[in-house]
Amino acid sequence: QVQLVESGGGLVQAGGSLRLSCAASGRTFSAYFMGWFRQAPGMEREFVAAIYWSGKDTYYADSVKGRFTVSKDNAKNTMYLQMNNLKPEDTAVYYCAARYGRSADHYGWEQYNSWGQGTQVTVSS
Repeated sequence: QVQLVESGGGLVQAGGSLRLSCAASGRTFSAYFMGWFRQAPGMEREFVAAIYWSGKDTYYADSVKGRFTVSKDNAKNTMYLQMNNLKPEDTAVYYCAARYGRSADHYGWEQYNSWGQGTQVTVSS
């Protein structure tokens, strides 16, 4: 069974940066795509970014385009989320997730098979 472990969250001032990591461990890792989602208190889980494990296709929510960058290191089975120019509205628990098997919908959280435990990101104004 594959485990996903996020790290890199923390407290940062508005305008600052953080880099989240998501490391996969366990059986041979072969995701079709991986994604980042976030959930603020009282809000629904929302899509942030996705990356296809084979190739370089990436996708972003409009709210983070131009500020966040998703990347991967296939050799390390690790996905990253570089977050720049952070805003207070980016405050949330950030989750990484993986999809095994072909799917055309990388935006829907229900498409993902495995989830990490989440890491808190807090942006102060």
